[in-house]
Amino acid sequence: MNIHEYQAKELFKPYGVPVQEGRLALTPDEAYQAAKELGGDLFVVKSQVHAGGRGKAGGIKLVKSPEEARTAATELIGKTLVSKQTGPAGKVVRRLWIEEGGALAKEYYFSIIIDSAAEQIVLVASEEGGMDIEDVAENSPEKIMKTYVDPRIGLRAYQLYDLAEKINIPVSQKKKFVKIATALYKVFTEKDCAMVEVNPLALNTDGELLVIDAKVGFDSSGMYRHLEIAKLRDRDEEVELEARAVDLDMNYVSLDGTIGCLVIGAGLAMATMDAIKYFGGEPANFMDCGGSSSPEECEKAFDIILSEQKVKGVLVNIFGGITQTDRVAEGVIASIRKNKPSIPIVVRLEGTNCDIANEMISGSDLGLHTATSLTEGAELIMKLVNQKEGA
Repeated sequence: MNIHEYQAKELFKPYGVPVQEGRLALTPDEAYQAAKELGGDLFVVKSQVHAGGRGKAGGIKLVKSPEEARTAATELIGKTLVSKQTGPAGKVVRRLWIEEGGALAKEYYFSIIIDSAAEQIVLVASEEGGMDIEDVAENSPEKIMKTYVDPRIGLRAYQLYDLAEKINIPVSQKKKFVKIATALYKVFTEKDCAMVEVNPLALNTDGELLVIDAKVGFDSSGMYRHLEIAKLRDRDEEVELEARAVDLDMNYVSLDGTIGCLVIGAGLAMATMDAIKYFGGEPANFMDCGGSSSPEECEKAFDIILSEQKVKGVLVNIFGGITQTDRVAEGVIASIRKNKPSIPIVVRLEGTNCDIANEMISGSDLGLHTATSLTEGAELIMKLVNQKEGA
């Protein structure tokens, strides 16, 4: 789960991370009022979307008065920002963060992520922060510094002083850098984050380090421990079908092919998609309905698969352990009876209650095809789809 910049900064404040004062605005008049309340003669009007590259996409504007803030807000609200991170579809701007402006002398990059292969937390930093950080990473990787932290031992101050030296933090600000980085590490570990990114961490003309922009992503499986953070979810920023899957506590991924996949577990999903590719097809999506899903949840899951018009056929490949396959069968049958799809559907059900489940499929009179193995199912769905397409 991701949150907006303004939410990230509010999250940082109790940890002592220095951020600029700002106000949320949903309308041009609110942007005007926000700038008026902040005072001063320089403001930054920042689009709030779950993607980077806002500056290059025209989503951040520097203004000098509340009136200009209102004008900028009029231009931005409802605009679709397109950047490398949004993809060609872009992101619609629905809210703005109005912030105090100020001159910056130097921009750094700092982030915290997890290296799953190394089983460690990684601090990533560069003295070349700002809008061009992606170009820096691609063209000058030697400027990207990494420090690994064993979570069993924890972060040590000497690691941060060493990192500060490598990215040329001024001597007068090294202690401040260590304090900020320590606080961000605490946020990362205490809030079950998957990523904390500050870009830029900037040195202003007064010689003070400030967090100018922030992105935070969370491990969704840990949100039951942080209900106050779960409430920050912005459903409008999510792909609609993926959001519906999240509501079911399931994982859904939309792809570019034509074969829909209903599976249990990431491993089986990968194997299913590989099998489809082997027989000449391309997956259109996959829905992981793992766990003890109810028939109603499985019905909604199958509804989502059928919602994409590009789907020309569906392969149901379930190996049930905890999940009872008869529940999956009941949900799939209910969805098909409701949606009345005219595409071929192949069902392979193995595991808990599979005898009952397969009898339900065979007796449904819905024209469903069955398979006893993944290989058989993948080959059959491609044969049926190709026959239909060639008819």
